[in-house]
Amino acid sequence: MAPSRNGMILKPHFHKDWQRRVATWFNQPARKIRRRKARQAKARRIAPRPASGPIRPIVRCPTVRYHTKVRAGRGFSLEELRVAGIHKKVARTIGISVDPRRRNKSTESLQANVQRLKEYRSKLILFPRKPSAPKKGDSSVSTALAASSGCSGVLGDGNGEASSSCCPCVHLG
Repeated sequence: MAPSRNGMILKPHFHKDWQRRVATWFNQPARKIRRRKARQAKARRIAPRPASGPIRPIVRCPTVRYHTKVRAGRGFSLEELRVAGIHKKVARTIGISVDPRRRNKSTESLQANVQRLKEYRSKLILFPRKPSAPKKGDSSVSTALAASSGCSGVLGDGNGEASSSCCPCVHLG
């Protein structure tokens, strides 16, 4: 490298057997394929649950430079869950991430995330623990069977892109 600015002129220390210490990355393309296959295998194994994990809120990035961007946050605030009518302990069991430290600083983000929760809840299919005795809130047997066979509904990540998960179904049992 050429010297840059008012820094020390570098003196390369290559008197050791440096060829043995060079790390190559020729396995990078194969690892990419292996990771992708592992993700697909996990999605098949846990289907019809979402492969991307629990649903996360849409938040704005901090600082003036990035506050125009939206991204997925850590978890929904307790106020968002309360307005959506979901108990904080039930939320974690049905695939909703919760962050009790998060505060809502604007009504726009609060309403957007509440709408996201309501949309998720409407598409959610809860499998009954006992098919013979379904409880309140569980889906019917025909809906559960339809969800097991194939899915169509997806939720986006806020940037106009749909998530790679099949559909937001949770199997409790």
